Amino acid sequence: MKRARGSALAPASFEALASVRRALRETPRPAAPPVSPRPREPQPDGALLFRRAVVGVIPLPPSDRADPGRPRPKPLARQRLADEQQVLVDALADPWDWDAAVATGEELYFVRPGVPVAAMRKLRRGGWVIRAELDLHGLTGDEARVALAGFLNRCMVEDRRCVRVIHGKGHGSKNRLPVLKNKVRHWLMQREDVLAFCQARTVDGGAGAVIVLLKSST
Repeated sequence: MKRARGSALAPASFEALASVRRALRETPRPAAPPVSPRPREPQPDGALLFRRAVVGVIPLPPSDRADPGRPRPKPLARQRLADEQQVLVDALADPWDWDAAVATGEELYFVRPGVPVAAMRKLRRGGWVIRAELDLHGLTGDEARVALAGFLNRCMVEDRRCVRVIHGKGHGSKNRLPVLKNKVRHWLMQREDVLAFCQARTVDGGAGAVIVLLKSST
């Protein structure tokens, strides 16, 4: 037989190529060098960007108009406080009849029309529990008037219906007359929230104090 024309590799050559291929596969490839990350440039903050944006801007002159969006501090209501204080003073006026005001030996007693007799009888016998007390010792007439008005207002707010007002017996006043005692009587009669009052019992102060019954605030 005749051999085919052309060149052909011997079997040994194929085996050699296969060995080279296996060697190449088994040879470890060198690791690629690590790539260092590119440093990031710092970003300017909002304040810096704003300053850059307003470079060369001329500010407007200040305006006299009020800014409705900005809360304004509340002014001190000194005049309102003074007016309220004056209302307390004007609410209780001194009696015009000074001869009656300095009369002695008269028991404090008052009941507003429409108040049941039983309520007054209970008040005189000490049947009502005294819920608050005001001592006017050492106060002038004007000071006592303001103190009494404020005291009665607080008692009405707190619904303290039965209270005691200590006015003293007048032994330390001029001519030893109970001027403050009679002023207190006159002031109490001007208050619409005062239903009745009477001289305190001996154990509650006697002639030096008065027990007052107030309207219910509820």
